[in-house]
Amino acid sequence: MNRLAQETSPYLLQHAANPVDWYAWGDEAFGRARAEDKPILLSIGYAACHWCHVMAHESFEDPGVAALMNELFVNVKVDREERPDVDSLYMDAVFALTGSGGWPMTVFLTPEAEPFLGGTYFPPEPRHGLPSFRQVLTQVAQAYRERHGDVARQARDLTESVRASARIEASREPLTSALLHEAVSGLRSGFDPRWGGWGRAPKFPPASAIEFLLRRGEVEPATRTLDGMALGGMYDVVGGGFHRYSVDERWLVPHFEKMLYDNALLVPAYLHGWLVTGTERYREVVEETVTYMLRELALPKGGFASAQDADTDGVEGLTYTWTEDEGAPAALLQPFEHGRSILRGELDAETRARLLAIREKRPQPALDDKVIAAWNGLALAALAEGARRLERTDLLAAAVELGELLTADPLWRTLRDGRAKFPAYLEDYANVAHGLYELHVATGDLRWLRETRRLALTAVELCGDPERGGFFLAPADGEQLVARQKAFDDNPTPAGSSMLAFVLLRLARIWGDDELERTAVGALRLVRDLLPRAPSAFGWALCALDLHLSPPRELAIVGDPASDVARAALRGFDPNTVVAFGPAEDVPLLAGKGLVDGRPAVYVCERFACRAPVTEPTELA
Repeated sequence: MNRLAQETSPYLLQHAANPVDWYAWGDEAFGRARAEDKPILLSIGYAACHWCHVMAHESFEDPGVAALMNELFVNVKVDREERPDVDSLYMDAVFALTGSGGWPMTVFLTPEAEPFLGGTYFPPEPRHGLPSFRQVLTQVAQAYRERHGDVARQARDLTESVRASARIEASREPLTSALLHEAVSGLRSGFDPRWGGWGRAPKFPPASAIEFLLRRGEVEPATRTLDGMALGGMYDVVGGGFHRYSVDERWLVPHFEKMLYDNALLVPAYLHGWLVTGTERYREVVEETVTYMLRELALPKGGFASAQDADTDGVEGLTYTWTEDEGAPAALLQPFEHGRSILRGELDAETRARLLAIREKRPQPALDDKVIAAWNGLALAALAEGARRLERTDLLAAAVELGELLTADPLWRTLRDGRAKFPAYLEDYANVAHGLYELHVATGDLRWLRETRRLALTAVELCGDPERGGFFLAPADGEQLVARQKAFDDNPTPAGSSMLAFVLLRLARIWGDDELERTAVGALRLVRDLLPRAPSAFGWALCALDLHLSPPRELAIVGDPASDVARAALRGFDPNTVVAFGPAEDVPLLAGKGLVDGRPAVYVCERFACRAPVTEPTELA
């Protein structure tokens, strides 16, 4: 066993028995690199990553390769999900070097942690134009020894290039509705009219773009994508829930890992699709997906696991695929690999239950059971809104339990076996605040609204950039890497900056706080010129901009959230209306508002100018 045996990350623990002399990221590894003047070999991946497993089996478990690594490098293993700051920094470096990125990621650093070379997967033997991993190791070590000055210059130049992302200046052009119209046009131009989604293959579930389109009333591209994804393959028609992505344009053959964040983001997307169109299939997908989350990702000690592996017993998709003699309807089987098939098509409830019972007797994929605050914040939002819309008390109970877990102070990044590791990052604060706001709307409990504001203000304090606007990925009081970055891309999850801007805009309307709105707008100005050019990459920022530009509308609801008038007020899909439940004198939107003749009341307001309170659902029409 190596040093990784002391870690909590399932990914790092997968490598604890490697003959590689792995270190976790930290001072011990860099201290040894400086003392011995050796380069760092940084390997980044995650527990559910298929190609991470492949490279581990081919190289890290090979005694000869391990001996070469141990001789030439100080070897550091990082779970990208534990350390998004480390992952983002060196992924940017690999993109700058190669024009692409992914996991497993292999980056070579100086002892000062500056990157000078890198790539992704390297095979054990040369193939497909790639050198073997052994060749890479020997050539990099030789360059470090014999051309040390060149390596140092490249490291400095590359590090400076990576730092530039934090120095992006805010656009001075106005934020106008024309940007939203241009973004819609851009999404329509790149849209796949047959199968939905954007681009050809591989296809990733575009939850944020769908949310933006539904907000804008662009129903056709949104629903075509929802329909395509739900056909089966990437969507698990037997057990519910979505696999990571589709390797083809038809959403058929998935990359089989299941990630918490994909499912947490797609639940609201399908829920909102159902609210807009009334399509019952969307509601079914929501029901099946939240049932999957509670059945397979909910952990006994609280929270949701981050992922299920793509592989079972070393075979990708083994748990989820079928042969004709295993009981699945033959007419629904689509060929996959190794004589096995993917199930695609509609199943009645009895057949689903029967096939799930058969499948549960098979070996199951490994579970990455660390609780990531950011992803659980997205799950909290999905459960809370799902509970309210579907009138499911079990979802509400699960949401409240999760809210309790996520209001620890200070917030952490990951939790496993009772051990919290690493301070929260921007996306943790932002996503948890978002989830707590949805929990407030679902329960009417003011505690969750106050916690939303506390976390959002903490994020602004720790991650805000008062000079250029926007937010840094990592907090000011955390570890200082060679570059402090900002991240803007809303794929596959909303960027922390987009989500925090969205949360701050809601809070600004509830508290009447112009400074919160200016802070949110500062983040949007950093991506202002990118929105119309690459709208599929900035779906959540577009949602935030849509909220910012919408006519202010607030609902102050006093009394029981289960009352008829409260339920009527919240029944439709009105994403730009903000909601606060009272009574509460310390929340400006709620101040001075109470029950009417002892009855629950809804106050409909615009910039705090409120109409007469309504106590009957019919009066809301």
